[in-house]
Amino acid sequence: MKIVVAIKQVPERDAPIHIASDGKWIDDADLNYTINEPDAYALEEALQLKERNGSGEVIVVCAGPERVQSTLREALAKGADRAIHIEADDLTGLDTLGIAQILADAIKPESPDLILTGLQSDDLGLGQTGVVLAEVLNIPHATIIMHVEPTGSGLKVKRELEDGWFQHVEMPLPALLTIQSGGNKLRYATLMGIKKAKTKELKTVAASATSATPAITLERVYLPEKQKKTEMLTGSPAEVANKIVEKLKFEVRVI
Repeated sequence: MKIVVAIKQVPERDAPIHIASDGKWIDDADLNYTINEPDAYALEEALQLKERNGSGEVIVVCAGPERVQSTLREALAKGADRAIHIEADDLTGLDTLGIAQILADAIKPESPDLILTGLQSDDLGLGQTGVVLAEVLNIPHATIIMHVEPTGSGLKVKRELEDGWFQHVEMPLPALLTIQSGGNKLRYATLMGIKKAKTKELKTVAASATSATPAITLERVYLPEKQKKTEMLTGSPAEVANKIVEKLKFEVRVI
């Protein structure tokens, strides 16, 4: 089975974040980057599938500037067989559909049996790229996957629903799955894996031109604005209690 894992490089979680001068995004001058954690679980699922099958190939794909190659090398060190770097210096002008289109153009020549992505990204958290990529490629997809089991004709997957419910779905190949975080224990790159990663193929391809007009544009990034507001409630104890309940229910929405 040939498996492609689409990963994203994001700022480290404890990195000090500052808004860029134009207010459009964060200042990335002094940031350290790492693999998007939900994508790390997608990679782990792909590696375990290959190990259980005893054969196959895992290919990691990442779009971004030259610095994303460090994240691709990390994925190779953990056990991926090949890597594809989609060279794109600035992705901030693309929405989810634009990102999905450049990923699709890089993935199509590989003709994979299965494509895995994380459920969402740590920076934007939209949770859309995987399903839009599946639509662009015109293949079936399933989301919030906890477990993947190959069958004779396709896959059987376990989806996490709400309130402790799960759904078991059988689906054909090729297909795309977005993997839920926490389903597996993430592995570390071994010293041998790091050495092997230096000899594995890391191919760079140019990002394809996308003609899609962005449906969503990012106008402004800003820190949460602090506000203080005091409101005095008057009346009898019973009336004040009723007013508090109404505010908790309809304004704060915690009950």
